[in-house]
Amino acid sequence: MLKALIGRKLNMSQVWDSHGRVTPVTKLSVEPNTVVILKDKDTDGYKAAQVGVGNQKKPTKPLKGHFDKAKLKIAPSLVREVDFEGDIKAGQEITVDEVFHKGSLVDVVGTSKGKGFAGVIKRYGFHGGPKTHGQSDRHRAAGSIGSGTTPGRVQKGLKMAGRLGSQQVSVLGLEVMEVNKDENTLLVKGSVPGSIGESLIIKKSTKKKAAYHEPEIPAVPQIGGGGEEKTESETQGIAEGLSSETGGQAPVAAKEEKEGQGDGKDN
Repeated sequence: MLKALIGRKLNMSQVWDSHGRVTPVTKLSVEPNTVVILKDKDTDGYKAAQVGVGNQKKPTKPLKGHFDKAKLKIAPSLVREVDFEGDIKAGQEITVDEVFHKGSLVDVVGTSKGKGFAGVIKRYGFHGGPKTHGQSDRHRAAGSIGSGTTPGRVQKGLKMAGRLGSQQVSVLGLEVMEVNKDENTLLVKGSVPGSIGESLIIKKSTKKKAAYHEPEIPAVPQIGGGGEEKTESETQGIAEGLSSETGGQAPVAAKEEKEGQGDGKDN
C-alpha cells in the first residue's frame, strides 16, 4: 500500500470535542490517486511508486506514451513519486480511506506562500538599529554585514534582505481528525503550508503519538468549602467514628480538659 498521497489544500475550519474545546483544523481534498508506474531496485536503483491525480487535456507525446504503458484512460495533470509497501500494480486507484484513518499522524509537504522581497526584520526577525543618537534612517537596517581587513569580504550565507516564502516546507506530526470517504476529504489538526488550492504531499508520519489522557470534567459542578457549618447528622457521624477508634472512650485531650474544668468548680 502507498505511504503517501497527493492532496490539495481547501480551507481552514474548527471542530469541538466532547468537552466543548475548540481545535483548529485544515480541510484537504484527496482525490483517488492512480498508480502510473512502479520502480524497483533492479532496474531503477530504488523502490518507489509514481502516482498521479487530475486530468490533463493536452498532454505531450512523451507523457502520453508514458501514461499509455499503465493503460490509463486519462492523463494525470500532477505526478509525484512516493514510497509504498506490499503489492500494488500500475493503473490501480488508491482512495484516502485505504491509507489514512482517524487518529493517525501525517507529515504534510508543500510550498509556502510567496511574500516577495522582504527586509531582515520581516524575513529573519532582526530587532533593527537604535532609534536615538542621530540614527534617523537605520531603524530597520541590518547593521554591519562583514569584518574589516580579515577576511575583507561578506561571508556566504549571511542573513540579508531577499525573497521571502515560495519554499518547500514540511509540517510534521499532524493528527488526522476525520476521514470522509464520500467527499474524499481529510481533516488534519493545525495548519499546512501554501495557499488555498496548493498541491500537497500527505505522508504517513514516522512520529509517534504522545501519551495523553482526556481530563475528566464532572457533569455537575461541585460547590463547597471549609467554611460551611456541619449539620447535626454529620457531627454525630464524626463523634461515632472517633468513639469507635478509641474503643468507646472519649479522646485523651478532651477527657483531660473536662477534668480540669471540674477541678476549678470544686475550688
